[in-house]
Amino acid sequence: MMFKDYRSGRAVEGLRNITMDSNSLTMPMSDPNAWATAMNNLGMAPMSMTGQPIMSDFDPGLGMMTGIAPMNPMMPGLGIVPPPVSQDMPIVKEIIHCKSCTLFPPNPNLPPPATRERPPGCKTVFVGGLPENATEQLIVEVFEQCGSIIAIRKSKKNFCHIRFAEEHTVDKALFLSGYRIRLGSSTDKKDTGRLHVDFAQARDDLYEWECRQRMLAREERHRRRIEEDRLRPPSPPPIVHFSEHECSQLGEKLKDDSKFAEAVRVLLTWVERGEVNRRNANNFYSMIQSSNSHIRRLMNEKAAHEKEMEEAKEKFKNALAGILVQFEQIVSVFHAASKQKAWDHFSKAQRKNLDMWRKQAEEIRNIHNEELMGIRREEEMEMSDDDMEDALESKDSDDSGPLAQVEALKEENDSLRCQLDAYRNEVELLKQEQGKAQPQRSEEDATRQQQLSFLQQALQGMQKQLLKLREDLKQRETELEKNSEEKQQLESQIQSLKDRIQAFPTSHALPLETSEREDRGGDESTNHASESAAAVVSCSQEKESLPEKGPPSPVKSEREALLVGIISTFLHVHPFGASIEYICSYLQRLDTKISTSEVETLLGRLPCTFKQELTGVGASLEKRWKFCGFEGIKTA
Repeated sequence: MMFKDYRSGRAVEGLRNITMDSNSLTMPMSDPNAWATAMNNLGMAPMSMTGQPIMSDFDPGLGMMTGIAPMNPMMPGLGIVPPPVSQDMPIVKEIIHCKSCTLFPPNPNLPPPATRERPPGCKTVFVGGLPENATEQLIVEVFEQCGSIIAIRKSKKNFCHIRFAEEHTVDKALFLSGYRIRLGSSTDKKDTGRLHVDFAQARDDLYEWECRQRMLAREERHRRRIEEDRLRPPSPPPIVHFSEHECSQLGEKLKDDSKFAEAVRVLLTWVERGEVNRRNANNFYSMIQSSNSHIRRLMNEKAAHEKEMEEAKEKFKNALAGILVQFEQIVSVFHAASKQKAWDHFSKAQRKNLDMWRKQAEEIRNIHNEELMGIRREEEMEMSDDDMEDALESKDSDDSGPLAQVEALKEENDSLRCQLDAYRNEVELLKQEQGKAQPQRSEEDATRQQQLSFLQQALQGMQKQLLKLREDLKQRETELEKNSEEKQQLESQIQSLKDRIQAFPTSHALPLETSEREDRGGDESTNHASESAAAVVSCSQEKESLPEKGPPSPVKSEREALLVGIISTFLHVHPFGASIEYICSYLQRLDTKISTSEVETLLGRLPCTFKQELTGVGASLEKRWKFCGFEGIKTA
């Protein structure tokens, strides 16, 4: 009801405006001069009701409404909507003539009529300000040229609602908003009005728009589903069920190298399903044995690939060396051209280019040289690791004394010092890269900072361990010096006692009557002297054997110390621990010769640094190694 009242008020107001405007247009139809003047003001050629021109020398440029082309008011079938005009040019509205009415445009200086917000899917318009004598046929005549009309709901209060078949025709109907309508040539108040066209909200329009949106959404979902089905990877083929026939076929497939991967997957599924029983245990054993026979083939393939990789590395190194030689020649050419004998003959621009080219060539040469030196350094380190392993094994087997322990501690000290220097260089390189780049804070910076903190923590741990080893080395050296001094003293005492024992019976000869007593005393003294000498010898032997009873070092070589450092850093990054297979897979990227048993024995020899825990429940039970070096430092 409020909607109808608002529209009816607007219609009454438009009707009043039309009434005020129509009072100024009332004139007698019998006066041709007045009719010609009115048409002249509208920019039209004055014509009579029969279509004959009233003024033969009419100039359209003298009219009041300039810019409007002359029109014949009796011409039927004029287009109601002009062709689309660019937004930069002002829209010029013209007089529109219909069979039973005439539409006069509004004043172009007035602002455009206000409209409400367009409802979604709007096909219905509100038309207010209709003349009182307007009929439905008149409304169809005026608005049918905008587009096909579905329904018209006319009210008694000079307004109506028109529903079009298409949405774009609403914009054409809005073009007529503000026009003054006059029925025929009548100037009666009931035959005039000012049109006000606006958007109207209708339930049918909203329902059709929602239906159309739902249809588009269904089409979009269908299109997405088809696209996802097209991009989805194909599902793996289903595993066949166990039977005697399938078991025999699977045994043949396991022997074929090309079908082994698919066959072993089927075998794994059967074993996990619990298809093994006493009846078919022999068949499963033979299939597992066939699977085991492929290990040698896989190892041979791996060795072949490693050989190809070594050959490729060697080829790359030779090619890089050849390129480096050519770079050296180019740089030598630039150096020769920079000498005064040839430099004076070049112009200033040529000298500038030569200098720039020389710097670029030197930079590229240095980069390639560093890369080649890095490759050679890695090879030398691998060879030195192998040599040191052999040397340390031979030393451990040959030397078994305090001197060998001291040498081992010195070697460990040197290896730890080298490792410490390597960590420091890595930290400095990271700092330099961060200082040069200075990028914005991002995920890469966060991970780099985290790695830096981990490396610093590992560095501190290695420093503490190095200090402890130095203290142990000093203590062992001092103990060795003390033992050597005590050994010399004991040897000198033993020698003096031996001399006294030999000189005692010759220097103390007594008479015969007291010989028995002296013999008894001599026996007691000799016994006492022999007992004291034996005690001194046993004490010296105990002190000599003290260094030998000290606990041996758990880290036997520089390579093992390097492995301890790498494993400590790796496990410190994994606070929840890692399995021995995961640790070995990481170490085998650095050195393919590392075995699982070697790593496990090394971790077992260091209980204060690494500990093994069981995680999981039931079938997911897993042994994991964790780094506990910092906990040992805190408790110590």
